[in-house]
This record gives sequence, C-alpha cells and structure tokens, in this order.
Amino acid sequence: MDVVHLGLVASLCAMTAIIANMSAAVFHDGIRPILPQLVEGNMTRRDAGSVAFGLSIGFVASVGISFTLSTGLLNPWLLFLPTDILGVMIGSRVLAGLAGGLWGILVVTSLTAVNTVLTGLPIDALGALAELGTPVMSAFALFPLLAIFYQFGWRAGAVAAVVIIISRLLVMKYTAIYPESIQIFIGMVMLVATAIRKDLTDRKNGISPPDMSGMHSLFDERTKRIVKNLPFLAVTGALIAAVANAGIFAGSEVSIYSLAEAYKLTDPVAHDAAMKQVALSEFMRGLGFIPLIATTALTTGVYGVVGMTFVFVAGYLAPSVPVAAALGAVIICAEVFLLRGIGGFLEQFPSIRNSSDNIRNSMNTLMEFALLIGGVLAVMKMGSTTGFTIFAILYYLNEVMGRPILKIAAPAVAAILTGFILNVLYVLGLFAI
Repeated sequence: MDVVHLGLVASLCAMTAIIANMSAAVFHDGIRPILPQLVEGNMTRRDAGSVAFGLSIGFVASVGISFTLSTGLLNPWLLFLPTDILGVMIGSRVLAGLAGGLWGILVVTSLTAVNTVLTGLPIDALGALAELGTPVMSAFALFPLLAIFYQFGWRAGAVAAVVIIISRLLVMKYTAIYPESIQIFIGMVMLVATAIRKDLTDRKNGISPPDMSGMHSLFDERTKRIVKNLPFLAVTGALIAAVANAGIFAGSEVSIYSLAEAYKLTDPVAHDAAMKQVALSEFMRGLGFIPLIATTALTTGVYGVVGMTFVFVAGYLAPSVPVAAALGAVIICAEVFLLRGIGGFLEQFPSIRNSSDNIRNSMNTLMEFALLIGGVLAVMKMGSTTGFTIFAILYYLNEVMGRPILKIAAPAVAAILTGFILNVLYVLGLFAI
C-alpha cells in the first residue's frame, strides 16, 4: 500500500469514529438501538462504550483479523467496529477522529510486516489460505432459496429449488454468464414474489398489516435527525467507495474471497468479468438487507456507516477513485432521501420486512458452511491429512469451549493456526512437506 492508500484508510477511519461519536451512524447493528439513549442523556458514554466493546471485540478478533490475514484485504469488521467503540466511548469529537485515524494507520502499516512473516515460512500457509474462498460464491448464491425454506416452508422452497436448478443448467449450457448471478436474481425475485403473494392472500382473508400509525411521528423525527447528519454520512460514503475502488478493501463476507481472487487475475477481460460478478453479488446482498437497515434507521435515527451497502458496488465498478468517491456520496444521499418511502412500502408488505431476518440467517448459515469446506481445502493443501487432523481438532475445540471464536470465523482461524503449527512441526523435524 502506498501513501495515498494510507491516507484514504486513515481518513475513512477518522470519519467513521466521528460519526459514531455524533451518534449519526455505526457499523454494528447491535449498537444502534442504544445510541438514542446516549443522545437523550439516559446513558453515559462509559456505559455505552462498554456495550459497544462487548458487542464488537469478538468480531474484530475473529472475523476481522482472520479475513484480512487470509485475503490481504481490509474489511469493515477490522476497520469500523473499533471506530464504533472509539467514537462511542470518547467524549470529544476531535479526539475520536484522531483515535480513528491512528487505528487506520496502525492496521495498514502492520499488514506488510504480517505478510512478510507469513510468506517467509517454509510451508506456504498464506497461499493455501486462498482456498478458503473457493466454495463461497456457489454457497452464497443459494441464500434466497434458503430464506424461502425458512420463511415459507418446504413446499415453496422445493418449487423455488427446482426453478433455480433448471435456470442454472440452462445458463451453463447456452450462455457464458456466471450461473451464480442468475441463481441470486431468480431466487430474490421468487422470495419477494412469494412474500407479496402471502400478504395479498392474508388481506383477502381479512388479515391486515399491523397498524403503524402511532409510529409515524417517531419515524419522521428519526428521519429528520439522519438528514441533519447527511453531510457527514455522504463524506463517509465517498471515502468507503474510494477505498473499495483502490483495491485494498472488501465490503462483506460475500465479496472478500471472490474479490481477492479477482485481483489476482492478469487478463483484463477476465478481471472485469470477475469484478462484475462480485459487484452483482454485493448488490443482491444489499437488496436483501434493505428491510433490516431501513427499519432500524427509522426506529433509532442512527444510520449504518456503510448505508445500505450499495457504496461497495460503486467502489468495485467505478473507473477511478474520484468517480467512486462521487458515486459513494450520491448513493448515500439517495438512500437517506428514499428512507421514509422504503419504510412506507415495508409497512404494506410485512412479509418482505420479516424476510430480512431470514435472509441474514441464510447468509450466515451458508457462509459458515462454505468457509468450513474452504478451510478443509486450505489445510489439505498445506499438510494433507495431517493438516486436516490439526484443523479438525482446533475447530471442534472451539465448539466444545462454547465458541469463543465466532462460528463464521472459526474455519479461517483454525486454518491460520494449522498453518502455524505445521510450520513449527516442520522446523522441529516432525513433519515433511
């Protein structure tokens, strides 16, 4: 990373700490509901900071660090969760910004040293860790289908599964399009259509959506608060899109491994095709999270640092960093101005609103499944069945200890530790390549 990248990351982390200090936006969904209490004086910064630390530190130590070590790309868990903590805990806006900027500098400057150490090992653990992402895209493409199973039962899920499988086969046979892209699109269309159909059937049977009229004044008040903070949110959106465009940052667990592979491609045509695939997957993920983000923003008056996540798509596809920055700012502004309308639409179709939880659960389940398979592929490449044995011991040790490492990060952490152990065994003469 060069000085420009360092400056971008430091500026981004400074801004995310500032808007967290203002209670304008945070990355962690669990912190958002407590910030109105902080704004209204019903909670001290010390107490709010303690809650933020408790909710976030596990993600930083597991997901954030392990994903970056295994891909070489920065991610929101590593950058934004610590700035959430710093912003909420520190009373001064200036000091919060300085602390956030220092965190960004620390993360970026430490990556080179860590990468040097890992690549200098006799057993190439870092190269093998690329296998972690091999099953991710194929698994992620099934999240709308799994959400249908969760929300509408096995019959609706079975119908959707047949349609998705047939569409995949037809795409593979007659086109050069990535079949996962079509799977996600068709799955989302079927999920939304099934949700709307259920709500229309309920209305026909006399079951009306819950009365939300009493919440409208609260929604309007919270929306005005978000709009008041829009200049700060727009600058943050611009910086996020710029950092994503610079090729050093991945927006989510969905894109990080696929993005790492795309950046390795030297053929411009293949690279562009891979980036479009990554952007499409990120876009579909964003669509799935709209109900969750819009609902929490309207009820708390606190927006998400990354908005509805479409700034990532702009960052991946924009032709240059300045264009990405401009698009990121525009996207955040458009999201905020559309927020109330989105809330009104969701009030009419509660099944779509409820689908956000099922979508999130589906994504988590599939990512845990995919990364477990990817972890096995990685350790087998490092050390064959000996690597697998060590990996399995570490993975299930985490399970029996009550998962001190989050399940989604456990395969990556176990694979990294397996690589370290195999290198130690090699140095001791107990293991041969």
